[in-house]
Amino acid sequence: MEIILVILAFLLLIVGILGSVLPILPGPPLSFIGLLLINWSGYGSFSHVFLWVAAGIVIAVTVMDYVLPAIMARKFGGSRAASIGSIIGLIIGIFIFPPWGMLAGPFLGALFGELIHNKKDGAKAFKVALGAFFAFIVGSGAKLITASLMLFFAIRALIS
Repeated sequence: MEIILVILAFLLLIVGILGSVLPILPGPPLSFIGLLLINWSGYGSFSHVFLWVAAGIVIAVTVMDYVLPAIMARKFGGSRAASIGSIIGLIIGIFIFPPWGMLAGPFLGALFGELIHNKKDGAKAFKVALGAFFAFIVGSGAKLITASLMLFFAIRALIS
C-alpha cells in the first residue's frame, strides 16, 4: 500500500506542475496532496510546521491566482469584460494553439473584452490587455515555483 501511495503522490506532484500553467487543473493543491501522500506513506516525512507552512503558501498562491487578474485589470483601468475576456481567451487559446495559446489567449481575450466594453479607446484596451497578460504570467509563475518546490522537497524526503 505504501508503494501505491508514493506512486500516486508523484503522479499528483507532476500533474500539479502541469496544473500550474493549465487553468483546468488546480496545480499547487494537487502537489500539496502529493506531499501529504508522501508523508503518510512512511517513505518520507515532513514536520507539521512544514506542512502547515506549505498549506498556507498553497492557499495564498491559489487565492492570488484568482484575484490577481481582476486586480491588475482594474489597476490598468480595465472593465469586468476585460477580466472575463482574459479567462475565455486563456481557455480558447489552450485548445486552438497550444502551448502558445496559453500566452496569447489571456492577452487577446482581455483586449477583445475591453474593446467590446469600450469601443472608442483602443490604446486603453491594449494597456488593459498587457495588465491581464502580466497577471497571468505572475500567477502562473508563482504556481509553477510552488509546485516545483513541493516536488523538490518530496524527492529530497524520499532520498534522505
